[in-house]
Amino acid sequence: MNVLHIDSGILGEHSVSRRLTAAVVAQIKSEQPDASVTYRDLVANPLQHLSGAHLMAANAKPEDVDAQIAADNVQGAAVLEEFLAADTVILGVPMYNFSLPSQLKTWIDRIAVSGKTFRYSADGPEGLAKGKKVIIVSTRGGHYSAGPAAVMDHQESYLKAVLGFLGVTDIEIVRAEGLNLSADSKIEAISEAERTISGRANLRLAS
Repeated sequence: MNVLHIDSGILGEHSVSRRLTAAVVAQIKSEQPDASVTYRDLVANPLQHLSGAHLMAANAKPEDVDAQIAADNVQGAAVLEEFLAADTVILGVPMYNFSLPSQLKTWIDRIAVSGKTFRYSADGPEGLAKGKKVIIVSTRGGHYSAGPAAVMDHQESYLKAVLGFLGVTDIEIVRAEGLNLSADSKIEAISEAERTISGRANLRLAS
């Protein structure tokens, strides 16, 4: 099994999402020692935001493309290939300002490619990245999974929408929320998420 491990939390060793994605990977390796894991840290090695120049370069002659733009597109192609090759994708996704980190959005812009991960047909859009398992490790300072605040969730809801558009329907969420409410709330949220991971109560892996 090929596993793609993505981190986008900006807090380094203090990041709860990074702690939990590492726990998911450890759980996978304990059950499937032969699993191949590819790691990408979108903070330590950020992707360039997609621009018109990047898109136009795809159809331009190589000699007419700026060297930096060409290098960015080569990196983007590598990111796409990592995603396509993965059976299971682990996404570390902290909520920032009700949405996801901009670093992760740049990654999504590089994998959402017409003709590669989706296409438009006479019947409408079709996702081409079928058969993958995505485990979203979602961390939040407050509570947004239920109640009035749920309408402010543009993190998990966006990810499920865009992944579904790409054809990924096997999506599991490991969630730790209420992290900023109190020290006790943080401890309990992390512990509950870790129990989910180690106990496999809700976590299923791709075969």
